[in-house]
Amino acid sequence: MGMSEFYGASDDAESIKVIHHALERGANLLDTADMYGVGRNEQLLARALKGRRDQAFLCTKFAVRRGEDGSFLGVSGRPEYVKSACEASLKRLEVDHVDLYYQHRVDPEVPIEDTVGAMAELVKEGKVRHLGLSEASAATVRRAAAVHPIAALQTELSLWSREPEGEILDTCRELGVLFVAYSPLGRGFLTGAIQRFEDLAQDDFRRGMPRFQPENFDKNLELVRKVESLASKMACTPAQVALAWVLTRGEHVVTIPGTRKVSRLDENIGALQVPLTAADLAELDAVAPVGVAVGTRYPAASMSSVNR
Repeated sequence: MGMSEFYGASDDAESIKVIHHALERGANLLDTADMYGVGRNEQLLARALKGRRDQAFLCTKFAVRRGEDGSFLGVSGRPEYVKSACEASLKRLEVDHVDLYYQHRVDPEVPIEDTVGAMAELVKEGKVRHLGLSEASAATVRRAAAVHPIAALQTELSLWSREPEGEILDTCRELGVLFVAYSPLGRGFLTGAIQRFEDLAQDDFRRGMPRFQPENFDKNLELVRKVESLASKMACTPAQVALAWVLTRGEHVVTIPGTRKVSRLDENIGALQVPLTAADLAELDAVAPVGVAVGTRYPAASMSSVNR
């Protein structure tokens, strides 16, 4: 996502370099969506995957509708829209199928059975291999899985967004659904790289997110300081501690940290070598309990579309 929008300026050539390095390191799950950069991110992946399509497990999403000018037009899970959105994504990605196709947000106006039914038709047509949901509630996942197997649920999970623990993670485990944790680094905050609200570029969408607001920033920074302290004792980085913690949430949990730099990609992969002991996990539970972050994940309007 950040390679095409939301986090300030980016460099396509550098982004492609990062993608190629990821594939070379064995990080093959590439996650995009039709709304990232209003289609530009899918086009970027098409360029990156020239001659490399078989190396990647390619995932994209539909449902968040945007105008050509970037305006947000709401969410659609209408069956006819599912088909047209998929066709448009395949064209931008320059592929004949995607490995995993997500409904990016649940449409409250359309029964999930109808949306997933239309997505299942794409599987029959060979355009999609597996189906996924994003930010869906446990009850919605169950209803969807009754129509067609759901391979993955993508929802935010990190040391400062622990809400999926419990019912959602348990439901995924029971149904054999992979849980894909996005924003495992708290949109970069948990790395310690962001020290002030002013560090964010003027066009960085985090400037509009409650947890990054000046009145909440310093309080949330206290959590980062505690993670930094633990990381120092373990001779690793705060980002690696945060990622390693996510991976302890269950064998059915994977994570997709985003980055635009090769050095950060290598740092993220290094989290696989960070062993968190029972004592480490207890310490993290103490410093980062559920609800530790001050402020919601998104502004109020967007919060209404999560865990739906």
